[in-house]
Amino acid sequence: MHTRTTTAVVAAVLLLTALTACGSETPDGEPGGPATLSEEQLAEARAATGLPDTTPEQETAFVAALDSIDKDIAHGEAEKAVSRGRSQCQTIHNWPDDETKQVDQARQRFTSPKHPEGRAETTAARINAAALAHLCPDF
Repeated sequence: MHTRTTTAVVAAVLLLTALTACGSETPDGEPGGPATLSEEQLAEARAATGLPDTTPEQETAFVAALDSIDKDIAHGEAEKAVSRGRSQCQTIHNWPDDETKQVDQARQRFTSPKHPEGRAETTAARINAAALAHLCPDF
């Protein structure tokens, strides 16, 4: 992992740990279970690491975009493709001004049985654009 990614992940884990470490008390003063995070707090932690919250519609559109590039990119594993796409969004978030880095990461990240060594640069650039358009348009 790269320094910025590692730092962001560690910060998010520390945030989640700090928020969940604060337990609650029962009415009689006994310690209760761990506090739970609200959806807003979870979204903030994800945003800090560059992992977007995605809707099923966004995920479906992303997989369709991948299939329009080459059906072998998702190769019938939509959940895996979406997970890789969300990770690609993290790369875009962490290196916003380094398109070369973003494309290189997409090239390496989107392997398949037919492409175990990764994708061509032109295909990776299109994958990167699909992630940006469908999973993390706010980046």
